Amino acid sequence: MIGTIEYADILDHSEAVSEMVLKSDVMESYENARKALKEDYKAQQLIKAFNDIKEQYDEVQRFGRYHPDYNEIMKKVRSSKREMDMNEKVAAFKVAERNLQKMLDEISEYIAFSVSDDIKAPQDGAALTDTGCGHGGKCGCNVS
Repeated sequence: MIGTIEYADILDHSEAVSEMVLKSDVMESYENARKALKEDYKAQQLIKAFNDIKEQYDEVQRFGRYHPDYNEIMKKVRSSKREMDMNEKVAAFKVAERNLQKMLDEISEYIAFSVSDDIKAPQDGAALTDTGCGHGGKCGCNVS
């Protein structure tokens, strides 16, 4: 069992790692890309348009192919997402986000493997995705 002093020491070290991440070039790039995205009117319009059509998509998904607007909504979703993803600010943000996630995954993996080679570490942002049962993952169920 881990002692109180050891636990406090681990927390202190984790805070130091956190500070290093926050001061890193990767984090700075992420913050700059996020700020540029938030301040770009066109990008925000595209994001809003995508989110609006996505709401319709979610409604259509309840009925699947049997919904009368299924094909039309599916085309609109793909078109809206493509237009949003092609925006320079959105694309730059996604790259910066992936770079930050990669760095966090590498840190997690390093820590996990320092403990044991048998520890499973998150990869490709897996720690941040809800893919298990109850989250609309492989089984398709969704708890709301």
